[in-house]
Formats: sequence, structure tokens, C-alpha cells
Amino acid sequence: MSSSNFRYYENKYPEVDEVVMVNVQEIAEMGAYVKLLEYDNIEGMVLLSELSRRRIRSIQKLIRVGKNEVAVVLRVDKEKGYIDLSKRRVSAEDIVKCDERYNKSKAVHSILRHCAEKFNVSLEELYKTIGWPLSRKYGHSYDAFKLSITDPSIFDDIVPPSSDVLDELKLYISRRLTPQAIKIRADVEVSCFSYEGIDAIKRALRSAEEESTEHIQVKAKLVAAPLYVLSAQSLDKKQGIALLEKAIEKITTSIEKDGGNCKITMAPKAVTATEDAELQALLERKEAEEKESDEEDDDED
Repeated sequence: MSSSNFRYYENKYPEVDEVVMVNVQEIAEMGAYVKLLEYDNIEGMVLLSELSRRRIRSIQKLIRVGKNEVAVVLRVDKEKGYIDLSKRRVSAEDIVKCDERYNKSKAVHSILRHCAEKFNVSLEELYKTIGWPLSRKYGHSYDAFKLSITDPSIFDDIVPPSSDVLDELKLYISRRLTPQAIKIRADVEVSCFSYEGIDAIKRALRSAEEESTEHIQVKAKLVAAPLYVLSAQSLDKKQGIALLEKAIEKITTSIEKDGGNCKITMAPKAVTATEDAELQALLERKEAEEKESDEEDDDED
């Protein structure tokens, strides 16, 4: 058996009414031949009458060879190993749930396959000793893998083929599934033309940084007056955005009390690596310009 192909779940065949991920292999007169990606690529068929609720004008518009589709199981013939499926009976909610489960299962499969290939162990043995027992206990072995990053006792009842396999599994899970911090950023214009204007702005920005929590640090940086950038790194995008929104409220309250003004030019949002690199380049350029300006002043003196 190829180490790259194996069923993801303990049952050899899906149950009737189960929602599964399939890949379209061929379109025929009777319907579409598919393979069930989570069940070792066994063959199934989506009958023509089960493709759509609407009248079919063109099968090609409904289903394409090579494309992954979500389908619901209508009949299972275990003796012949043949399965009838429906696409038209799948709800939008089914698609979301199936997508999520399939992506989790693919991640688990990839991790177990890595260990199987590294230690020349059969993939089936790893599923039997690790993957399926964890699925039975935690609903999905992916959820158990994620939990194991902070709670290694999850593997206490597991009997792996060898301790080396388990050590590698823990290491690989940590590398693959440890969540990455998301960079959150907001741009604000803060100005105050009163006598203590500069001090008022400093106080306002400090009040924003004081919103930092144990896990999320808020930083305020000058780009070019009156433009300032607020940034934070968070494992939870919503939490990070909410914290920066709170920080902006603090700036607004503080600066308005001193007769100043705070204007949001970019509301808090998660930024991509490209946007982050562009900001970094801009800050470095400003820093270089200021340094150059200071050196020119020194020369004049």
C-alpha cells in the first residue's frame, strides 16, 4: 500500500447520509465517476439526477473533471465496493463542515505520513495506534494534536510502534501546528497645537501602549508627524483588533482633553507580510532621512 494513500478514518466505507469530499474523475452519460478522497480513493458515482436541483442544460457547468466536490452518500455496496452519491442534496452548511473536516484530516495524514516514511513504518499501523484512538477520544485526531502542543499528556494512553516515532511526531506537530502570531496595525493622525502640544501627544500615545496585555503588546511609532502607526501581534485576530480599537479610544480621550485631535486613517486590521515590509522600509527611510538631516545640521554648526 502506498504511504501517500490510505483512508483517513477507521471505517473502510462511509455511512449513508455522510457528507464526503470527492474528486471528479470522468463524466459519463449516467453521471460523474468520482473517487472518495478520505476513503483511500474508492470509486463512487454521482448520478445525473443527483447533480442539481435545477434542470441540467450542461453537465460541464455543474461538475468538472479534476475538481474536488462535496457530496452526500446515498447508497453503499460494501461487497462490490461501490457508492452512489448526490451533489444536489448537499447544503451550504454541509460544504463548510466537510471542508473543515477534510482539511483537518489532510493535515493529520501529512503528519502521520512524514513519521511513517522517516521510520519505515506502515501508515496503517500509525493510524491504528495513534490516529484512530485519538479520533475516538477527541472527536478528531487533529484536535488532539493541537491540544498536545500545550498538554503532552494527551499521548499517555497511546502505544506507538516505538518511542522514536512518538518523539518525532511531537516535534513535527509542534512545527506544523503551533499557531503563528498575526500582525495587527492601525494608522492614526494625532495633532495638538496647544502650548504643551508635543507632551500631550506623547501622553496620548503612552496611554495607548498602556493598553498592552500579558499576551499582546501595543506599540506606537511615528511615521511622519502627524501620522503614527499602532501595531500589535496576536494569536487571535479579533482580540488584536479589539485591543487596538481600545488603544485608539484612549488616544482620542487623552488628546481631546488637551485640546488636540485624533483621526483614524486606517482602522485596525491584520496586515500581510508585504504590507509589514513596506511599513518597515518606510520607517527605515524616514530614520535615514532624519539622520542625514542631523548630520547636515552638525556640518553647518
